[in-house]
Amino acid sequence: MKIRRATQDDIPAMAELLHELFAIEVDFTPDFAVQSEGLSRLLDRESAEIFVAEIRRQVVGMCTVQIHISTAKGREVGVVEDVVVDIEHRGKGMGAALLRTMEEWAVQRGLARLQLLADRDNNPALGFYRRQGWHATNLVSWMKQL
Repeated sequence: MKIRRATQDDIPAMAELLHELFAIEVDFTPDFAVQSEGLSRLLDRESAEIFVAEIRRQVVGMCTVQIHISTAKGREVGVVEDVVVDIEHRGKGMGAALLRTMEEWAVQRGLARLQLLADRDNNPALGFYRRQGWHATNLVSWMKQL
């Protein structure tokens, strides 16, 4: 297994992973073209990073992080999205390796904290984040489509 920064060439494989993720999240709709556009935009941003897990040159996992300014912290923080490992490769340490790599990146950038959202009904993901040292907060996510 290899963890590396994603490139534009990885977009089709990452869009497929997002399709797998969004198929189980009721708030999002899988759409290959839309997710491909979003990934391309993230790859072009200096304030964002995408990491992929690769086995034998095949992308089997990914996570994204974007930098925001936190007024609570008075400095930059990272918002993590799209943590997903292909179902056939789960339970082999790839998700943990992706998060470790992303955390190292965040420390190098001097970020004050990392935060993420997870579907409240995705118990396997919630347990995974707990095992990786993350904890739930009292905040509730709200969304308004524009």
